[in-house]
Amino acid sequence: MTTTLVTGANKGLGLETTRRLIAAGHTVYAGIRDLASGGAAREFGAIPVQLDVTDQDSVDKAIAALPELDVLINNAAIVGTSWGLDDLDVEAMRMAFETNVFGIVRVTQAALPLLRRSSNPVIVNVASGLGFPRALLDPDDDSFNGYMVPYASSKAAVITLTVQYAKNLPRMRINASDPGYTATDLNQHSGHQSVTEGTDATVALALLGPDGPTGEFHSRRGHITY
Repeated sequence: MTTTLVTGANKGLGLETTRRLIAAGHTVYAGIRDLASGGAAREFGAIPVQLDVTDQDSVDKAIAALPELDVLINNAAIVGTSWGLDDLDVEAMRMAFETNVFGIVRVTQAALPLLRRSSNPVIVNVASGLGFPRALLDPDDDSFNGYMVPYASSKAAVITLTVQYAKNLPRMRINASDPGYTATDLNQHSGHQSVTEGTDATVALALLGPDGPTGEFHSRRGHITY
């Protein structure tokens, strides 16, 4: 049995990832900041665990509650408060990075001892095309019209973080996924993709075997070359 932890699993992409991995036979621990909002994850058969990626004590307790761990899905993220330059300040940057980047480091570092015991350890970091300069500069890409600095910068950091973790941990399969423009609370459900489409890459990467790729960035259409 494969044991998986999904952060930010109470709704949107995290909840759909949880549902799909349970359907694939995983035992899924649903990391949820407020357990009162974990009803949907419970209905799918997940085991809710209180987890706030911005709180080290919460992270440590959540990881300590796991009997084992094979797959870590770092999904929790926020858009933040800044949508342009007029409202941009250091605090807006710090807020986005606290959840989207530092949160991944907190959870991953705490989870490494368990992952190292797995015969097939996998980490998937949910990034975004908004963190990929080529997409940001392509008028035909959905990401071109995204101007927010904190969110895009934090997702660029997630992609680089993924590559560096993969290089440092060659026995693990560590990759980043791009959900694409998916209808979630983060964009007021304006995205043209369903959450199922938006989790295609994450789920595929979560199901990788020991011979799968590592250090890569994938969308639902496959490998995105750097």
